[in-house]
Amino acid sequence: MGPMTTVTGMITSFDDWPVHQSHLPVAHTATGDPNHYDRYFFNGYDETGGTFFALAMGLYPNRHVMDASFSVIRGDEQVNVHASARAHVDRMRCTVVGPISIEILEPLVSHRITVEAPEQGLRAELTMTASSQPFEEPVFEQRLGVRETMRYTRLTQLGRWSGWIEVDGVREDIQPERVTGSRDRSWGVRGVGERVSIGAPVVSAPQFFWLWAPVCFDGFGTMFDINEYADGERWHHSGALLTGRSPATPAWSVDYDIEWAAGTRHMQSFELRYRFKDETVSLAFQPIKHFQMFGLGYMHPEWTHGAWKGESSVGGDRFRLPVPDPMALHHIHVQTLSRVTCTRPAGVSTGTGILETLVLGAHEPSGFTGLADGAA
Repeated sequence: MGPMTTVTGMITSFDDWPVHQSHLPVAHTATGDPNHYDRYFFNGYDETGGTFFALAMGLYPNRHVMDASFSVIRGDEQVNVHASARAHVDRMRCTVVGPISIEILEPLVSHRITVEAPEQGLRAELTMTASSQPFEEPVFEQRLGVRETMRYTRLTQLGRWSGWIEVDGVREDIQPERVTGSRDRSWGVRGVGERVSIGAPVVSAPQFFWLWAPVCFDGFGTMFDINEYADGERWHHSGALLTGRSPATPAWSVDYDIEWAAGTRHMQSFELRYRFKDETVSLAFQPIKHFQMFGLGYMHPEWTHGAWKGESSVGGDRFRLPVPDPMALHHIHVQTLSRVTCTRPAGVSTGTGILETLVLGAHEPSGFTGLADGAA
């Protein structure tokens, strides 16, 4: 009779907290899917577009990778720093990637971002303080054939920023009365990193339609998202009114009209309508500028999310805005900073927010038929 065999996990510091959702130590995901991820996103902006910055940080435990990017628009240039490393098994040490770090000062209330990347021309110390409660969006679920390709949860929250940013040695002070923004946290399974072959291929034309719109007004905010199939059928949508520290008020229904700029898949005008129990709210978006999500690694040919770049790697890039080739695949995904007019029964308010758009493949209501054809 041989020695007794036991199967053990990997105990880390986070296991000392009462956070477990299964018999597994926290270092182990509930599924072995290589596309399991855990992500932070932040952005900040003023009402003129003179200030715009954003950060994305992701952990991909089953790929043993973590990465982060920080991006700033200064004048007509977008400046970016990217970092990637082997993921630490201790989740308490997974909010620092190279020169970029996130500190949770008070959960769901206050977060600090630090960037120390002078070789890429970027330094920053920024604190976001929440101006709303987080809104938990409905779970995102999607299958390709019988294979589950997406199942994740996300929260969205609004806030104000303080601190400073340096671009090429020139410092800008960030004041909370001037700079607002949003953040999200998402975790679960969705397509990340290098493709992994799993059995027979499922024949399907690439298609993804996504709109996301957090907006800050004086004393309140709104949130909206939608996913649609090629024929316009919705498979995910949500909306909410966010008022101070009160719980979010989910919308009963949401609807929208969008006009695309000719030759692109970037928004030219956007109208959003919410119906709540006690009121109907409409929003009209006037675009200011398009922030390229490419600067945060989204669809980046070199710094794409979840890719193995070695034990520790840091790099950067910068480009002029607007980009000369907006229909290049890595340029389609944008956040359009917008001046927003909100009409409610109580009156009219103006605020600032973004409409994030990622539209790949066909979408009949928009007149798109190919992978990346522009609007007529």
